[in-house]
Amino acid sequence: MMQKTLVLRAAAFVGLVAALSHSTGRAQNPAALKTRNVVLIVLDGVRPEEIFTGAEAALMDAEHGGIWADPNALRHEFWRDDVPARRAALMPFLWGTVAKQGQIFGNQQKGSIGKVTNGQAFSYPGYNEMLTGHPDPRINSNEFGPNPNVTVFEWLNRLPELHGRVSILGTWGTFADIFSEKRSGLYMQAGWRFNAIGPDSPRRQLLEQLFRTTTRLDEEDLFDSFLQVQLLDYVATSKPRLLFVGYGEADNWAHSGRYDLVLESVHQMDHFIEQLWNRMQEMPDYRGTTTFLITADHGRGHGPVEWKEHGVEEKGSENIWLAVMGPDTPGLGEREAVAQIAQAQIAATVAALLGQDWQKEKPDAAPAIDAVLGR
Repeated sequence: MMQKTLVLRAAAFVGLVAALSHSTGRAQNPAALKTRNVVLIVLDGVRPEEIFTGAEAALMDAEHGGIWADPNALRHEFWRDDVPARRAALMPFLWGTVAKQGQIFGNQQKGSIGKVTNGQAFSYPGYNEMLTGHPDPRINSNEFGPNPNVTVFEWLNRLPELHGRVSILGTWGTFADIFSEKRSGLYMQAGWRFNAIGPDSPRRQLLEQLFRTTTRLDEEDLFDSFLQVQLLDYVATSKPRLLFVGYGEADNWAHSGRYDLVLESVHQMDHFIEQLWNRMQEMPDYRGTTTFLITADHGRGHGPVEWKEHGVEEKGSENIWLAVMGPDTPGLGEREAVAQIAQAQIAATVAALLGQDWQKEKPDAAPAIDAVLGR
């Protein structure tokens, strides 16, 4: 029954691709883009609710949100009566810079829809969809193993101008399977396996020691702060042109029922993104030629219990959001009443920003998002 359901959902995806292709249109003679570098950042399991409305009052207590922090202190930090002020308190860089200079999709209250199309709404199927441009009903578990599908990252790494300049840094060990590390040959920092690069130094030795000796929440997921140190060092020394960054703590704290730590993690992720953007803008290789795409692999459920989980059983898990900022993306801010975007469109959008046509390579992939490309 599950397989039949997934096949039906895959068929629905075909119709969605056709609709998206018709609604977005494809430029016949696209103008040359200024983007030379692309960073795809995924905040695992961060709901549209927190992105667009900030902290949820009903979850800022011990009963429903499992918080250990002082409720008054938590409210002082993250609660504001005004929605725009509240979401900016949680994610000041997203709303103070990205949404003003770029675009953000997915606020359904304003008629902007962002959806996953894989019919499963959990991590591996979501990452596969955003990285290949289409769902795969075979991928129905986070323990699926190496991805049989070629991702847009692997394909772009095969191009002479990008070869060796495509990199994956994420907190989840399963990224090694999602990006098919052995086949793709991509540089990868995935989970707790320390993948050193560059010259030896006391800083690197300390980080490696912390990887080795820190008590782990689980064996698969590295702490975001550890990844951030290595990420900033890697960008400075290796200068990748296409970079995937996967932060995962918020999803883990949500599964643990700790809403206070979800809020703190999301707030910290926002700071990490700002830190990466500022660092890259200080470098001649990136200044004025870099586009950030920021999104989630899935949403979560609603209410006092369902917020902790995601999947087809938790309504709302199919909802996602996407924020984009870069030299080719018009600063239209928070989009309202625009055509629906699908998670599957991210792959072609990444390729198009680098001057490549993913749909030509993979005709079954969803089209790029024209609004992001200034079309």
